[in-house]
Amino acid sequence: MSAIRVDPKQYYATSSLLIGYALCSSLLAVINKFAITKFNYPGLLTALQYLTSALGVWVLGKLGFLHHDAFTWETAKKFLPAAVVFYLAIFTNTNLLRHANVDTFIVFRSCTPILVALADTVFRNQKCPSKLTFLSLLVILGGAVGYVATDNGFTLTAYSWAFAYLVTITTEMVYIKHMVTNLGLNTWGFVLYNNLLSLMMAPPFWIITGEYVEVFAALRSKTENFFAPGAFFAVSLSCVFGLLISFFGFAARKAVSATAFTVTGVVNKFLTVAINVMIWDKHASPFGLVCLLMTIVGGVFYQQSVTGPSSSPSKGESVVPKQTHSENEGDDFDDENQGKAVSGKLIV
Repeated sequence: MSAIRVDPKQYYATSSLLIGYALCSSLLAVINKFAITKFNYPGLLTALQYLTSALGVWVLGKLGFLHHDAFTWETAKKFLPAAVVFYLAIFTNTNLLRHANVDTFIVFRSCTPILVALADTVFRNQKCPSKLTFLSLLVILGGAVGYVATDNGFTLTAYSWAFAYLVTITTEMVYIKHMVTNLGLNTWGFVLYNNLLSLMMAPPFWIITGEYVEVFAALRSKTENFFAPGAFFAVSLSCVFGLLISFFGFAARKAVSATAFTVTGVVNKFLTVAINVMIWDKHASPFGLVCLLMTIVGGVFYQQSVTGPSSSPSKGESVVPKQTHSENEGDDFDDENQGKAVSGKLIV
């Protein structure tokens, strides 16, 4: 059997995207936990993140720093189911962090790769994971479970949000992958559609959850200063990282399989736990930290599932969107330097 050749540019571009996503995801979990402690309104917090991301993409597009697909209601209707799933995943995630510690979030987040791998096989006609791949997924799950088993603090409310998060995040990982594969938008187009549609869905959820009552009550009583330095800094930081993870998240989804993307999200929680140990006192025992290393080892030995040519795009298609406006696709990481240029302009 001949050796498989790997395009160096594609390899480094994909690696850069995964590293960027891992860093943003790890830090955003801690930042959101910090933001909720300073600004205890999860629905309003996520709405501000959606607003920042959508507005940021639109402004940067007008200034010529990036290209995004134009917003049309016809495309929005096709994208709406994915946006609903995404909103529910973020909604349950934020409420889980509100009612539980970071450890609880990690263990349920760690359960998703196996479910996503099964869903990929059943619904997206991908080949079954190899024995080594499935074993590594079991190691990730076992390490995460052992980690949290050494901790306490589980409540019925936390578990309810955790199970809701597990269901929605598994659905989101597989369905969003289907959308980025078939809808034909570029990376920033997905960011714009996803965040703008999610922002439109925020008000109904404020009414359903009753959060608007708490917000208006706080405004009337003037007991809480929404512009206090600590709260303002935490919310602003979460909004900036929300925009960054929007780009890296969608770009990484195009470059790898849904299961590989999910495993990356699990492994990067090592940084989350390290920060959690340093800044908060609620964390696992030394044995729990050993179990966490098992999760990292499982991620290292994970091998991306092999997909058939008919069930997923080719290597080139996974990196470059299907639509063909090549003169505007510099932000779609068709090579390493272009991908870095976009993220660099965004940071500046």
